Amino acid sequence: MKYNNYSFARESTSYHDEGLRAYMLSIYRNISMALAISALVAYIVGSSSQIAMMLFSTPLAYVVMFAPLIYILFFSRKLMDMDKAKAMLHLGIFAALNGLSLGSIFLVYTTASIAKTFFITASTFGAMSLYGYSTKKDLTSLGSFAYMGLIGLVLASLINIFLRSAALDFAVSFIGVGVFTILTAWDTQKLKSIYYAMNGNTARAGNIAVYGALTLYLDFINLFIMLLHFFGIRRSDN
Repeated sequence: MKYNNYSFARESTSYHDEGLRAYMLSIYRNISMALAISALVAYIVGSSSQIAMMLFSTPLAYVVMFAPLIYILFFSRKLMDMDKAKAMLHLGIFAALNGLSLGSIFLVYTTASIAKTFFITASTFGAMSLYGYSTKKDLTSLGSFAYMGLIGLVLASLINIFLRSAALDFAVSFIGVGVFTILTAWDTQKLKSIYYAMNGNTARAGNIAVYGALTLYLDFINLFIMLLHFFGIRRSDN
């Protein structure tokens, strides 16, 4: 999605302030819905040994693994051409598919440590999103650097599928925490820029709020997974 750069030193009218607040609240409501769906589905899958065995001990494991990626590639390309209700439906379906995949973490880590990591993630995410929203500093250069780091993380993760190196896995997780922490602030600032680029035209605001929720949802989930490597406590039967 293209957007015009916005000077964060510029003063906003009260109309824009109220509009911006409503716009960002809409994004956060959408994120909350998506996270709630993912958490519920993941918990149901992780709490049922029958469902878990069916999904992760059969060829269905590959479907569960790749379904969210395939779905988001389809859904994100058409997002801006949908009406808001349909866009929200697709966001919910994607969150549910991602929840199926995340259900595997309940087989590896204790429920208590997963909950603890979730709250740590929520605190970090909230602080960085607030910083991205309120700072007067342009985060473009920092965000671009983090995005390049993200590409490196993806490549390293693919390589480690074959190497199975514990040291590389630790490095990916450590760097990943920094990358997604920065991306959370940068993406929030970009969403603020998109609002001002609309210049009061709210015809597509609903779709953009879904797009924004999807962007920050991915930041949250990836940050959570990276932090889980450090705060997750493995089950004694693993």
